[in-house]
Amino acid sequence: MNDIRNFCIIAHIDHGKSTLADRLLEFTKTILECNRNQLLDNMDLERERGITIKSHAVQMKYKFKNKIYTLNLIDTPGHVDFSYEVSRSISSCEGALLIIDCTKSVQAQTISNLDLALKKNLIIIPILNKIDLYNLKYENVIEEIVDLVKCKSEDIISASAKKGLGIKNILDQIIIRIPPPNGDSNAPLQAIIFDSIYNPFIGVVIYLRIINGSLKTGQKIRFMSTGHIHIANEIGTLKLKRISKKIIRTGDVGYIVTGIKNPKEVKVGDTLTDAQNPALNAIKSFEEIKPMVFASIYPYNSEKYEELNSSIEKLQLNDASFTFTHDSSPALGFGFRCGFLGLLHMEIIRDRLQREYGISIIITIPNVSYKVFLKNKLNKFFIINNPSDFPDMEKLQKVEEPYVIVTIVSKKEYLGNIISLCFEKRGNMIKNQHYLTSEKIQILFEMPLSEIIFDFYNKLKTISRGYASFDYNFLNYRKSDLKKIIVLINHQKIDPLSLLVHKDKAFVIAKKICKELSIIIPKHQFSIPIQVSISGKIIARETIKALRKNVTDKCYGGDITRKRKLLEKQKKGKKKMRQIGKVEIPASAFISFLKVKN
Repeated sequence: MNDIRNFCIIAHIDHGKSTLADRLLEFTKTILECNRNQLLDNMDLERERGITIKSHAVQMKYKFKNKIYTLNLIDTPGHVDFSYEVSRSISSCEGALLIIDCTKSVQAQTISNLDLALKKNLIIIPILNKIDLYNLKYENVIEEIVDLVKCKSEDIISASAKKGLGIKNILDQIIIRIPPPNGDSNAPLQAIIFDSIYNPFIGVVIYLRIINGSLKTGQKIRFMSTGHIHIANEIGTLKLKRISKKIIRTGDVGYIVTGIKNPKEVKVGDTLTDAQNPALNAIKSFEEIKPMVFASIYPYNSEKYEELNSSIEKLQLNDASFTFTHDSSPALGFGFRCGFLGLLHMEIIRDRLQREYGISIIITIPNVSYKVFLKNKLNKFFIINNPSDFPDMEKLQKVEEPYVIVTIVSKKEYLGNIISLCFEKRGNMIKNQHYLTSEKIQILFEMPLSEIIFDFYNKLKTISRGYASFDYNFLNYRKSDLKKIIVLINHQKIDPLSLLVHKDKAFVIAKKICKELSIIIPKHQFSIPIQVSISGKIIARETIKALRKNVTDKCYGGDITRKRKLLEKQKKGKKKMRQIGKVEIPASAFISFLKVKN
């Protein structure tokens, strides 16, 4: 164990985590030559967007003072929506490299990820990255890091991941500063599961960290949360591919294949132990983060329901923060009610389902969960995350919506615009602003989660010219005056288009919805009324006029009564069609709601 170092890389998005990981792999000769950037980011989506979505584990060997050390690196995401991935990685390490871009300095997610690492008592090695760029703010950033990490300026490593500067110093300091893992190699097996993936050929591949004891090929192991017993068919360590071994020991990060085909049998955060000589207690693992945003997913083709079900189960195995339950809608058929950590997380899940599994889907309007108190059940509440389940207003005692603490870091010159945006989103400043430097400021707001999950981040970037960053954490539930907007198309209520909004914005949003749907929904052979109601009252209406066929075109002469008979016949046909006809709502209607709500 003295020769093992387990560490992760944490930082704000686009501060150079993946590039640094590439250089570490090159310098330790884990790879001979890096033939592409973001080597650990194995999804096309990650490389296209330039972000890390999944944490990735890799093992390296490094010689220091004539001794070979094993370095287990876990690269982590930087976006606020994937903080759960960061927390899982941190739980498997003793140290962390904190990367800070010297041209952008400390950002909101830098502070958030650092707090996660400090709560787990990780050793922090601050690294000032991108020192080769011309527009750096070297001295100012050094001051920020010293104040943030509470370290000395000489403890900060200057580096350029792109140019390969300072890489040897980083590896040396990993060995010097980060302690080896603790554990008892003679104790019964205890291993924590921190991730898993589904392989169509061998089943579920479980990623784990050995806390105590050792794991051998052919050993019978038990999942402590379920009691299921399996045999370790294959074990090993993780480089850029799986390297099988006969035994992995205390402190190692590796994988195990047991032949499990059902993804539901594996739970991230569970403890593995020996089936014949089990450990007494499970490991106290990282916290399970609950979903913050909810939306329903339906297959574009109803015949693809079973295929979508299988795909979602496999995707959840690879992303434990993604949850789902079965759902149905009269308009869209059978589908799933899904929980996400944020809007970007929802977009990533949608893209992965379409790319990795080839399924076209429809996603309904995202919303958050609410606490609902009924008049006849005092002090008792139930959680709803689907507006269609919202009870009638006369039955309600009160409704509470989730609030979050929003941390914003920006230049002081944009402070006025940022405060105005937060007030527009029903925010309250909870303390005076804190100056990180003479030019950079940090402000905290309490805001409803429903106000920030849509376009808050985009608007913040726009008004600050890209300089501002933000992070948020759940605070509590608070009483709110909400109204349920119900959309009726051709006099039929469309539940997937229902949403809950604050009363001050309800009327304006209802008018926008009506107008937008009248443009999006194509014309049919009959006229289509679009109505929006609040508290049982229709407050907005638009009508899509019918496609008109000129049935009198063939009447080139004769009595006028001939034309009148044809027009009357057409009128009766359209009336009947309006009663039995089905209105097709395109997928773009649901996507457009994101714009309408804001």
